Amino acid sequence: ISGMDRPTSGNVLYFGKDISKLDDKKMSEIRLKHMGFIFQHSYLLKNLSIRDNIVLPGFKAGTLSREQVNQNANALMIKTGIDSVADHDIKKVSVGQLQRAAICRALINKPDVLFGDEPTGALNSSTTREVMDVINTVNAEGTTVIIVTHDAKVAARASRVIYLMDGNIHDELTLGKYEGAEKTKSSREKRLSEWLEKQGF
Repeated sequence: ISGMDRPTSGNVLYFGKDISKLDDKKMSEIRLKHMGFIFQHSYLLKNLSIRDNIVLPGFKAGTLSREQVNQNANALMIKTGIDSVADHDIKKVSVGQLQRAAICRALINKPDVLFGDEPTGALNSSTTREVMDVINTVNAEGTTVIIVTHDAKVAARASRVIYLMDGNIHDELTLGKYEGAEKTKSSREKRLSEWLEKQGF
């Protein structure tokens, strides 16, 4: 979907345009300017501070001035609660803070789509909740979020869940907008759990 791999068949439409046929240079530009990525591990550059890791893709894209990129970074760090460690070495902050920094980096160019590849896979349950709260907020503000996960609690926060098996869509479940209340969360998790059991998960 993100254009990192070429499909063997079919098309990938992005705002009505088939991006699967673009050359590597054009595809890289779309990923840089219009897509954000979060992985299981933060993959921050070890020789840079938290702030410098976050602003780097913004400077690389070149669509905003350095001042605007820095302003965006400051706003994102405040929103995700890591502004107090902005100038810290990445080896001196927690795993949860690193992952929130990775989210900030993914959002620095205000992407249309945020991709998460097991973004909470290396986190404990409390840090997972914190990171997913940030991702849900980003989604509520208008960014499309697509996450691959094996964690049912993470999947229960999605408005739509797609069950993939052997590279094919096996089934899907619509849960609707995530509201966040404990009673609602419990109901969503129960509904998802029952559905997953039917899929043999």
